[in-house]
Amino acid sequence: MAVLPASSVSSAKHGTIRIMSDGGSGSPVSLPSEHVLPGAAALTGTAAPLAETALPSLALLPVSAVAAALMAVLLAFADRYGYHRDELYFIVSGQHLAWGYPDQPPLVPLIARLMTDLAPGSLVVLRLPSALAAGLLVLLTALLTRELGGQRIAQVLAAVVIALAPIALGASHLLITTTFDLPAWALLCLILLRILRTGNGRLWPLAGLTTGVALLDTDLVAFLAFAILAGLVIAGPRHMFRSGWFYLGGALGLGLWAPYLAWQVSHGWPELSVAHSIAAGRSGTSAAWWLILPEQLVLVPVYFAPVWIAGLVRLFRDPKLRWCRAVGVAYPVLALAFMLTGGKPYYLAGMFPVLLAAGAQPAVDWAGRERARLRRSLLIAGAALSLLELPITLPVLPVSVLPDTPIVALNYDAGETIGWPAFVAEIATAYRTLPVAQRATSIVLTSNYGEAGAVDRFGPGDGLPAAYSGHNGFWYWGPPPASATTAVVVGYDRDQLGFCGSVRLALRLNNHVGVSDDEQGAPVWICQQLTMSWRALWPSQRHFG
Repeated sequence: MAVLPASSVSSAKHGTIRIMSDGGSGSPVSLPSEHVLPGAAALTGTAAPLAETALPSLALLPVSAVAAALMAVLLAFADRYGYHRDELYFIVSGQHLAWGYPDQPPLVPLIARLMTDLAPGSLVVLRLPSALAAGLLVLLTALLTRELGGQRIAQVLAAVVIALAPIALGASHLLITTTFDLPAWALLCLILLRILRTGNGRLWPLAGLTTGVALLDTDLVAFLAFAILAGLVIAGPRHMFRSGWFYLGGALGLGLWAPYLAWQVSHGWPELSVAHSIAAGRSGTSAAWWLILPEQLVLVPVYFAPVWIAGLVRLFRDPKLRWCRAVGVAYPVLALAFMLTGGKPYYLAGMFPVLLAAGAQPAVDWAGRERARLRRSLLIAGAALSLLELPITLPVLPVSVLPDTPIVALNYDAGETIGWPAFVAEIATAYRTLPVAQRATSIVLTSNYGEAGAVDRFGPGDGLPAAYSGHNGFWYWGPPPASATTAVVVGYDRDQLGFCGSVRLALRLNNHVGVSDDEQGAPVWICQQLTMSWRALWPSQRHFG
């Protein structure tokens, strides 16, 4: 198909497009509109999108090399430090498969179940899907760059920057919902751009399927879908709302999400309680609403902030990208939504791939202007300096030196991967202070799902009984059996133990490496002579957050 310059489209009416001939005569040629780029006919008074054949070639080999390098690094460090508290929770959740949980949909617990069944106890295997998702994120970022007209070098630049981004490295090191949320947003944005660029409404069902599957990973995709709809309403093209394919895509997405929504409805929407807890600052990664935008500067290396910021500006101002302005509008809509609902700063990170994609070609053009050698050196230096941040996001340094560094203060999640076997060993020490006869009627009761998940993972090796907790999904897997008359209680304050007729402090947890994390110094109590049955007590132990 011939490439038709935007300036050659003179009018569109009665099912035809009038094209000015390139043969020199200047006479118009009428073609049926279905034989011309659909997006061109859909836009009036703006630059038409590029035709399919006008897209730059894909820098497949160098981009694949970046993706492979990222996956190799992630797998090389996959078994350093230890499990994250969320991973321990997801592993137990995978043993209680359901369509929903109080704090997340079912996808990650299912993946955790599959990986632990494949190789029990292997962190490398557990985190293999995360490394693959990171490689996919790099490829999708390059494809987004190409979709927005970025040449091969721009595609490589965008791929390198997203590969070096602390949010991508940190999330892809662990098996958590953000791991898959990032490539899901990138894929959905790619499909949307293809629809807007070509006018191919038959891709809406694919967008719906992608959205539906992504919603089984995290509810955050619903915010993206809302922001995209808002962008289409505000910036157009609004004719999309007249397409039956658009509504079919929406129906498919809702259909896939429906079982999770049904679970939430049947359990009283516990997800709302979790969201309220996050908004109230009771999460380790919560932040004040006014920090959501400033913290974007550290989620991607700050040296490359001008690239994604230029991309955002370009989506609003470049006439050549008028056809996808709805994507640019989605960003402030999302930012406002997360600030109003008390979201976390990284909730916005899913937009980085498309913003980097939009800003990569301008960055390459800038580097090729006067004093080009200096400008290119600055880009290379930015990449080199970004590598220096790796010890913050990945477990590069030995655990023994962490107390002498600010790493845990800068990266909360790093601290949450340290000390779990030591903590469980100390819980076992407290348990063994009980007479042998009492151990058979004892359980472990913890204050949060990380502690309970750690006992479930490491406790059998130390002879510990089953762990119970009122935190999130664990509450649904209780109460303890009526035969349990003694509890080793972890992480509770003394004034929370009114249900214990007899209580004594056994010890305080110590990871023995000097790392200050949420469990360091937590009390371990021996609780006996319960004042009520577990079944009567259990409703009061529920806490979502």
